[in-house]
Amino acid sequence: MTRLNEPILPGTAATDYERYLRTDELLALQKSPADAVHRDEHLFQAVHQTSELWLKFACGEIEAATVLAGDGQPAAAVRLLRRSNDALSYVIDQLHMLEHMSPADYAVVRTALGHGAGFDSPGFRGVHRVSPLLGEAFDRLLAIRSVSLVDIYTRGHELDDLYQLAEQLITWDERAILWRFHHLKVVERIIGGNVIGTQGTPVEVLGRRVDVRFFTDLWAIRDEITRRSALGADGHGRD
Repeated sequence: MTRLNEPILPGTAATDYERYLRTDELLALQKSPADAVHRDEHLFQAVHQTSELWLKFACGEIEAATVLAGDGQPAAAVRLLRRSNDALSYVIDQLHMLEHMSPADYAVVRTALGHGAGFDSPGFRGVHRVSPLLGEAFDRLLAIRSVSLVDIYTRGHELDDLYQLAEQLITWDERAILWRFHHLKVVERIIGGNVIGTQGTPVEVLGRRVDVRFFTDLWAIRDEITRRSALGADGHGRD
């Protein structure tokens, strides 16, 4: 009779927990103390490696939500987008763990990074790859239903599934902006705002790339609704 605490999954680790999560490989992905130029390399790697896991998860959910939206299932897409948005919040929050590194300590860690830079992040590239495709699927869905963004935001519960989808899209856009902003501020706090990054890019360039918006129409519709609310029925401004 097999004991419940004995492993039954394939692998060599002592427990099924370790075999399923492949903790032997996972925990070997960080530098050993003997190989690290500074003990804060482990902190730096932990933050960025876990970020890549969450970003991989988030982008996978975005891709699945894009398919659902394209198949005319906005409510199902909303569920996955909520998960993506929460995953991106985790990425933002854990960035601030890097604030535990002093500028002098990071200067040592930086010597081990080679030409590595955030622009090379698979997760960063993934976000910029999947987001426009989601926007295109959303636009096609509106066209199929013959619905405008004004309709979505003024017809209430009649179009609630599309409203919820639109709001999750703009939440994703907003959190991607916040992610870039927090990353910029962490960089400025640690290495400064008027220096050159590891690939020769001035930090100030990061500031100009913070407010990149994937779903510009969803931001613009707010302007339109506010302008309309300021007009009377005859199209003239309110007294």
